[in-house]
Amino acid sequence: MSSQPSQPSLHFGQVVIGPPGSGKTTYCRGMQEFLSHLGRKVVVINLDPANEGLPYPCAVDISELVTLDDVMEGLKLGPNGGLIYCMEYLETNLDWLEGKLKEHRDAYFLFDCPGQVELYTHQSSVKKIFAHLSMWNFRLTAVHLVDSHYCADPAKFISVLCTSLSTMLHVELPHVNVLSKMDLIEQYGKLAFNLDFYTEVLDLSYLVEHLASDPFFKKFHHLNEKLAEVIQDYSLVSFVPLNVQDRESMTQVLRAVDKANGYCFGDLEERNLQAMLSAAVGADFQFSATLGVQERYLKPNQKTVEEEVMDL
Repeated sequence: MSSQPSQPSLHFGQVVIGPPGSGKTTYCRGMQEFLSHLGRKVVVINLDPANEGLPYPCAVDISELVTLDDVMEGLKLGPNGGLIYCMEYLETNLDWLEGKLKEHRDAYFLFDCPGQVELYTHQSSVKKIFAHLSMWNFRLTAVHLVDSHYCADPAKFISVLCTSLSTMLHVELPHVNVLSKMDLIEQYGKLAFNLDFYTEVLDLSYLVEHLASDPFFKKFHHLNEKLAEVIQDYSLVSFVPLNVQDRESMTQVLRAVDKANGYCFGDLEERNLQAMLSAAVGADFQFSATLGVQERYLKPNQKTVEEEVMDL
C-alpha cells in the first residue's frame, strides 16, 4: 500500500499588537507564565526592533537581524520612519524568520510586535508578514491591547474604537480586542456608564450625547455622530477586560483567543467537551464575567437616580 502524504502540522499562537505603552511586553510575559502553568510549551518571538531589556526569555529576537537604533543612526530616520524601515527589512528577509521558527515547531507562539499604530492601519509590511505566517500553517489570533483608562474619556474612547476597527479590517486575522490595565481604569476619571457599555460597545448615541455636553466637542457633534454610525454599522468591535495579575481575567482572554484561532477544537490538549460545544455554538456569555470585573475594579456609584438624570 502506498503511504498517504503526511499533512503539515498546524502551529497556533498570538500576535500581540497595540499602541505604545499599552502593555504588550507585559502581556507576553504574563501569558507565557500563565500558559506554562497550564502545560503548554510556549515561545515568545520579539518582532519589535525597539524592544530593549526584554523581561522574558526570548526564543527569536529581531535585534539579531536589525535594530531601531542602528537604522535611525545609519539612515538618519526618526523613530516612526525607522520602525517602518525595520518592518520592511524583515519582510524582505522572511527566510531568516522562517528558519528561526522551524527550530520551535512544536510550541505555542507569542509574537511581541511593535507599538506604532500606522503599521496596523495603513502600512502593509506587517500585514504581509502575518500573511506569510498563515501560509506557513500558523493559525494566529491578533490580540489588540488598548489602555482601559481611555473609557473614562468619551472622545478618546471613540478614537480607540476607530483605531480598533481600522486595525481589524487591515490586519485580516481573527481578532480579540483587550482593555488592558483594568486595575487602573478609573485612574483619570469615573466612567459615565457601566463597564459592559464599553466592552460590548452598546448604543454609542448615548456616548455622543454625553460628549456633546463638553463645549469644546459640541461643534464636532455631527462628526462624532457619523463616526459612531460607522463603528456600529460594522458591528465588529468589542473588548475583553484584562488585568495581567488576575488569573481569572487571563483565563477569559485565553478562552477568547483559543476560540478565535481554533485551538480549542484541536487535539493538542485534553479538551472539555462542554467547553468545546459552548465555543461551537457561541454560548460564551460574558455578562457575568464583566459584572465581576466591574465590582472588582470600579468604585460603586453613590449617586441617586435623580442625581444621575441631572448629570445627563
